Amino acid sequence: MMMTLSPLTQKKIKRFKEIKPGYWSFIVLSTLLLLSLFAEFFINSKALMVRYNGELFFPVVSDVRLGTEFGQDYQSEANYRELQALFEEEDKGNFVIMPLVPWNPYEQDFIEGEFPPYAPSIESQHYLGTDVIGRDVLARLFYGFRIAMMYALTTMTICFAIGTVIGCAMGFFGGKFDLISQRFIEVWSMIPFLYVIMILVSITKPTFTLFVAINVIFGWMGITWYMRTMTYKESAREYVMAARALGASTTRILLKHILPNTMVMVITLAPFTIVANITALTALDYLGLGLAPPTPSWGELLQQGKSNLDSPWIVTSVVTATVLVLTMVTFIGDAVRAAFDPKKFTRYV
Repeated sequence: MMMTLSPLTQKKIKRFKEIKPGYWSFIVLSTLLLLSLFAEFFINSKALMVRYNGELFFPVVSDVRLGTEFGQDYQSEANYRELQALFEEEDKGNFVIMPLVPWNPYEQDFIEGEFPPYAPSIESQHYLGTDVIGRDVLARLFYGFRIAMMYALTTMTICFAIGTVIGCAMGFFGGKFDLISQRFIEVWSMIPFLYVIMILVSITKPTFTLFVAINVIFGWMGITWYMRTMTYKESAREYVMAARALGASTTRILLKHILPNTMVMVITLAPFTIVANITALTALDYLGLGLAPPTPSWGELLQQGKSNLDSPWIVTSVVTATVLVLTMVTFIGDAVRAAFDPKKFTRYV
């Protein structure tokens, strides 16, 4: 059974599509995010498929394949780029199909007689060049994009869920609960976020989960104040009093009446929160307080680019990627806010 959208929702979606910068930014960014989830099939040093002596192998989705399995004389994992060149030279019906970019973000490449970073080259298939230790910039950029977006979206979702619940409760119930919550938030917000990061990074290994947890612990308070104010204002509306008079429960009033009319604040702040989260992670990585090496990171690439301005492809790539992503997120946010604002289609009497 297919989900049927209400005429009002269809009107909002139509309005969103009419705002071209936001709509096309959403299409492009969603496509990039979807592709990044399957990045191993596009950017990887493992072959997509190997045909050897009549048998087919799919290394990209299987366990490690040793070189001896393909007639090589080493016990380590097969080098599929070398294997591809060897099979083409032998011309015995064996073949290797590699991803579009045959490098993973952790692999180092060294050219005899030269020192990295290497400039962009189609021949070596380093399309955006390499960093200072020979790792492919495009691979690290794309995998870093996946990490940054997952971090931003995960953190925003958890922070907004916590902040919305607490903020709505503060605005709706008021009284002692509201006063105690306000004092707690004021005290908690005084704890310096950067110092906490520095202390934790110095005593434990920085991981993705750790950074999400820290950001959630300090990041839920901002949305709380907005939701408290919006809920307090909406609670005084006539439609809420009418719902009470008809016997609607507190849960129904909050979920069916107040929350939909306050979600415009969440929608408005969401893109700016995503931008802030990406910027925060990039800044921490740039300062050396971010994810543990050799995790692909835009901040780490930016630091390399700043220290190696004679290799402009590094800083140019990461700055361009950052600006484009943040710009698209902002366009999406403006379009969603304009299209889904409930007050645009509502009249208060």
